[in-house]
Amino acid sequence: MRHLAARETPPLILELDSAGTAGYHIGAPPDLRSQAAARGRGIDISDLRARRVEPEDFSKFDLILAMDCENLSALKRARPRHARAQLRLFLEYAPQQGLSEVPDPYYGTERDFEIVLDLCTAAARGLIAELQKRT
Repeated sequence: MRHLAARETPPLILELDSAGTAGYHIGAPPDLRSQAAARGRGIDISDLRARRVEPEDFSKFDLILAMDCENLSALKRARPRHARAQLRLFLEYAPQQGLSEVPDPYYGTERDFEIVLDLCTAAARGLIAELQKRT
């Protein structure tokens, strides 16, 4: 999302972050296979570090996107009562993909990481298009 927005819509000002709904791998960089898939497309994600969604995120961000229904449910349970953030599935922004959830590639192959990156790229493009309509 950062890469696409910076490259394709520089005037669009976004504040983006990534976090998980569980405390796995806090402080760790992305999986090496994720880094390799991104690097193959000219994107460096090696500086990212895993963190868990915090209560403040629900008021800091306008939109929090989940990769799958399980994480969306966890976000709904964690969402403070008066939070402003909308919660949605990321692939809602890529209906042409015919999927509602981004599959977890962790136990898969390098190709599975490429597929996930393709899905995320399509959803990021859809989200950017939606945001551009609002400005």
